[in-house]
Parts: sequence; C-alpha cells; structure tokens
Amino acid sequence: MIHFNAEIEQFEQMGEKTGWSYVFIPASLANQIKANCKTSFRIKGKIDNVEINGMATVPMGEGDFIIALKRELRKKLKKEAGNSVKLYLEEDKDFKIDMPEDLEICLFQEEGLIEQFLSMPKSHQNYFINWLNTAKTEPTRTKRLVMIVNAMYKKQDFGLMIRENKINK
Repeated sequence: MIHFNAEIEQFEQMGEKTGWSYVFIPASLANQIKANCKTSFRIKGKIDNVEINGMATVPMGEGDFIIALKRELRKKLKKEAGNSVKLYLEEDKDFKIDMPEDLEICLFQEEGLIEQFLSMPKSHQNYFINWLNTAKTEPTRTKRLVMIVNAMYKKQDFGLMIRENKINK
C-alpha cells in the first residue's frame, strides 16, 4: 500500500471529462501500485478516513493516472477542488463485476456476440456493465442493452460506442 497527499483538482475544459473532480496519481506512484501498467485498473484503500474499493483509475498518458471523485464521495470527504486529501492506495485485485443476466441473454441471442464481449479486457467489460447497471429506469436500461449489443456486433469498445451514439443524435 502506498501513502501520499494530493490536492483535489477539477477539469475546466477536457472533452467528456469537463467538470470532473479528481486526484492526480503521477506515474512514479502509479507504478508502485501496479507496475508497468498503462491501462485502467481498480484500487482500494482510504481517502482521508473514507474507505474505498473497486475505484477505477483513468490513464492520462505517460503512465500518469487520475481517480475521479464523484459528488457522493466528495460529500463524505467534506472536500472539493482545491482541498488536500491523504490517500492510502493499493490495487484492488479482488474487484469483480458479475455480468447481469439480461445482458448475458441478449449477447447469447446472436452468434459471436458473447465471445466478442468476453474477448475484451476485463476493465472494458466492466465499463459496459457499470454503465448498464446505473440506468435508473427500465426504458433507459433497455436502450443501453440495445446499444451494447450493437457495439458488440460492430466490435466497438465502450468509448467508441458512446462517441458514435452522441454523434448520431
């Protein structure tokens, strides 16, 4: 486990990340958590006195990462952009998201779709699953299921699927 202090920062203009609050993890520290990793990975530990687990790191290039701090977590911390936090972090090797039954049924309907989904890195599978699981209504969940099935048919990763669907609106 590594320990360091950091300031909560916020993106002003950064494409899809505009407005995000985050903590920056330089490559030297990220390398101590998970050596030679350039892709997203999950962490656990503490931010100040708040326990965290399964939080995703977001690669920022050259081995640097950020951890996005959602509003709910910032409220628990009672901190916003400009405040300092103490971090105690390690890789969360136990983190696992189970595939929702409705997604599994949909992917088995067409030949090759489940194989396409399972061929993606676990972190990419988790993006799709988390996104599906955060739908607040049945119509939204159904729309997201259709988008995921279409993305697998087109062999798209999560980011490409989201970008294509924003352009087509």
